[in-house]
Amino acid sequence: MRKPRLPTLGLLLLLGGVLLVLLQWRLWWGPGSLSDLARLKRAVAQQAQTNARLQERNRILRAEVQDLKTGTSVIEERARLDLGLVRDDETFFLIPPPASSARDSRP
Repeated sequence: MRKPRLPTLGLLLLLGGVLLVLLQWRLWWGPGSLSDLARLKRAVAQQAQTNARLQERNRILRAEVQDLKTGTSVIEERARLDLGLVRDDETFFLIPPPASSARDSRP
């Protein structure tokens, strides 16, 4: 009877090399690779900036809503600025911009 042959050293080295290449391929180029990790980190940082900007905008809007619910001063300020309203006891003065030349300032 013949004894089964053990794998030679060359075959073991070849299998080890193939295994190493497969593992390296996944690390560098495959799904979940280092390049994917870097891309995801950039996306997370960009999303964090967007979230911070939106949280600040929401804070400002919440404060404005609270002011509109509780006080009339904000409503009055909005009416004055946006609609040009004045109170009954106030006098409205319109001051025209300065004329650019003497010819434009004729009555």
